[in-house]
Amino acid sequence: MATNNAPAEGMLWGGRFTGGIDPLMHQYNASISYDKRLYKEDILGSIAFARANAKNGIISNDDFAEIERGLREVLKEWEAGTFVIKPNDEDIHTANERRLGEVISKDIAGKLHTGRSRNEQVVTDMRMWLRERIREIDGLLVDFLKVIAARAEAEIDYLMPGYTHLQRAQPVRFSHWLLSHGFAFASDLERLRECLKRVNKSPLGCGALSGNVFNIDREMMAKELGFDGLLWNSMQAVSDRDFVTEFLQWGSFFMQHISRWAEDLIIYSTTEFGFISMSDLYSTGSSLMPQKKNPDGLELLRGKAGRAFGQMAGLMSTIKSLPSTYNKDLQESWEPMLDQVKTVSDSVQIANGILSTLSVRPERMLAALDPFMVATDLAERLTKLGVPFRETHHISGRCVAKSEELGIPMSELTLEQFKAIDSRFPDDIKDVFKYETSVEAKSAKGGTARSSVLEQIEVLKAMLA
Repeated sequence: MATNNAPAEGMLWGGRFTGGIDPLMHQYNASISYDKRLYKEDILGSIAFARANAKNGIISNDDFAEIERGLREVLKEWEAGTFVIKPNDEDIHTANERRLGEVISKDIAGKLHTGRSRNEQVVTDMRMWLRERIREIDGLLVDFLKVIAARAEAEIDYLMPGYTHLQRAQPVRFSHWLLSHGFAFASDLERLRECLKRVNKSPLGCGALSGNVFNIDREMMAKELGFDGLLWNSMQAVSDRDFVTEFLQWGSFFMQHISRWAEDLIIYSTTEFGFISMSDLYSTGSSLMPQKKNPDGLELLRGKAGRAFGQMAGLMSTIKSLPSTYNKDLQESWEPMLDQVKTVSDSVQIANGILSTLSVRPERMLAALDPFMVATDLAERLTKLGVPFRETHHISGRCVAKSEELGIPMSELTLEQFKAIDSRFPDDIKDVFKYETSVEAKSAKGGTARSSVLEQIEVLKAMLA
């Protein structure tokens, strides 16, 4: 096995080691390839920690000023894209501290880490980074929901079949269907905001596992870094990845909902349905069949839901049997978190683009309505005359059977034929077959009547505040 003959020079943990490290082990252990994204959070956390040490007199104010100056120079390098990662920079913490020692004196830079562990450092950076990404996703989701509300309001007059078991069931408004998904996404927004409350707690000042020996002011650091409060047990604070797991669970919830929304639109975009037409912006063609227009944007949304579920299940499987407190296995929480953020962020923006640009074909929706879809209305009409519903349900079923026997739509049965089935049918029974009448009858809160849908739109808008 090839080994590096030099000790682990420059690494934060290298002092007790006299031998080298296997190059493959170095690569296997390193996280700099992905945790470099947290350069800003790591630097800001280090400045807050050094400031607290200066307040306690652990380092001098002059040393703190020099550390802060150096760290801000390092931050400028990252932002300008000129920071150079070196072979022994195993993670973002090592890289920043190494570079700090090159910008200012190594003696002063060596005081930065006084009383601090990478265990607390890494989880502080993760929480700060995820907090900001959650806020960005919140804004993207609000934008998507505003488009849902706007289209529901603008296209409220379009009627379409509502489905159960993918079989035509009852007439509904297109807006009602759209809002059925909208309220699922609104629940996701509520969950995301709840998740943020638990993400935004500070572990900084907890040490490796048992606390800080210099009585560092944890609350001062938490306030400087924008945390809402502290994690109160040092052992739990450094080893907790529930905040990552909860975000992955949230992402799985959201992607489950976006997948079902996408599936509906995939079906509605087929030639057989033709309810909607996808914009070319989110479609692709066939390499063989020139007539094809494939809803690839929607299919990718549906497919990436499985990716989100897998990230969640994988991390939970990794964590489930870990002993207290920090274990290197927890490094495996980084990549699922980063991937989930990208998957969800990209997905909500693609979904917004698809919905903003698709065309609705109300004439195809209306043509798909069928007189059988008001069979329940037929039963309810008799119910309003005092006939028990169980009896009216059976009577309506006989009307369906008669229609099938004669091979004609149920709406074409004559008044005499209806009365032959049951004499209690009123003379205006055929008015039931007006689809707008059927839709407007569902006027209770949450229903598909125009007034109910308009109320839902206002409720949804209020949820976005």
